[in-house]
Amino acid sequence: MLNLRMLDANQLRTLREFALRGTIAATADALGYTPSAVSQQLSALERSAGSSLTRRVGRRLVLTPAGVSLAASADEVLSALERAQSAVRGATGRASGTVRLAVFQSAALSLLPLALQNVRRAAPDLRVQVTQSEPAQALEDTWAREFDLVVAEEYPHHSAPHYAGLVRDTLVADAVRLATPLTHEGSTIGSCSHLPWVMEPRGAASRHFAEQLCRVTGFEPDVRFETVDLQAHIALVSAGEAVAFLPDLMHADAAGTLALHSLPQAPARTVFTAMRESSLADPAIQVVVSSLREAARHLRENT
Repeated sequence: MLNLRMLDANQLRTLREFALRGTIAATADALGYTPSAVSQQLSALERSAGSSLTRRVGRRLVLTPAGVSLAASADEVLSALERAQSAVRGATGRASGTVRLAVFQSAALSLLPLALQNVRRAAPDLRVQVTQSEPAQALEDTWAREFDLVVAEEYPHHSAPHYAGLVRDTLVADAVRLATPLTHEGSTIGSCSHLPWVMEPRGAASRHFAEQLCRVTGFEPDVRFETVDLQAHIALVSAGEAVAFLPDLMHADAAGTLALHSLPQAPARTVFTAMRESSLADPAIQVVVSSLREAARHLRENT
């Protein structure tokens, strides 16, 4: 029987990460540890639990039944600790410490600078640590406690992944428009059927969304340029080398360099925040969320 009296929260998180990632190397990468440190954490947790949590199967290290059971319970323990920490921080009435924020590129370019200014005014002692990450991965990593908060996106009929315990809050419905060179005379998707396109790589929700808009119009787009960098999309369209679909938040600074055209049924991507339910009451995270909301409202009113 497991001895649960002296279990360490950091060691429990290491066990949970190992259960999620499957290898010592992947666990070390996710936690920012060395592989030897991960092995030491798991060994120390085994001693505290009084039971073997892992075993060798060939070259692989796998969880024992006791390890599987403890890993499944670790999330509840870590959530309870996070709720307790949030309650303590809330009682002080002061937002401080570090918030680890994951954000995708166009939000980093448009929302983040203004949001950080808002944070500085509201909570000068608060440190925001920002990592650019694609939404699907960032949502998983926030659920796994690598980040405290994520700004993510989803396109119409392409929902971003849902994880139990993550709470979403919409920041803005961001209209998507057809972007063409100033020299192009047409204003519809069909008028661009013979032109080269720039899109995000295959597998991205925005790519599937863009291809479908072209296909239902009656043609297969000539995707000559593939890049996740939406600034490159703007540069190629402005140079007359391609056409693209661009969200409003991204082209705010491109006025006068390209032409923008509204699309049928006014499609919009949803930009949202997500955080763990257990950290909802954390005043530091709430300051960052409020600052992002304020930035989104300002950009929406001035776009």
